[in-house]
Amino acid sequence: MMSPKNAADTRPGPQKMSYEQAIEELESIIERIEQGQVGLQESLTEYRRGAALLKRCRGILDVAEQQVQRMTAQDAAGDSSDAQQTQPK
Repeated sequence: MMSPKNAADTRPGPQKMSYEQAIEELESIIERIEQGQVGLQESLTEYRRGAALLKRCRGILDVAEQQVQRMTAQDAAGDSSDAQQTQPK
């Protein structure tokens, strides 16, 4: 089994990770730090990695939120044009 330090050398960059992958690794980092499984220096390295993972997750969520807002606006625009077409004159 690889130690966390060796695993850190082979981990993909946060920008290449899916939301789920980034969250899973972030949770693992938090757990190891909270349980005292890493020393001070490695904790600092893992903290930096965690901050990058968090930034990645927020970026993915921001894009998803924008997509939902666009779809909602398109649906609302479609509903209002449908309503105008079906209203009696």
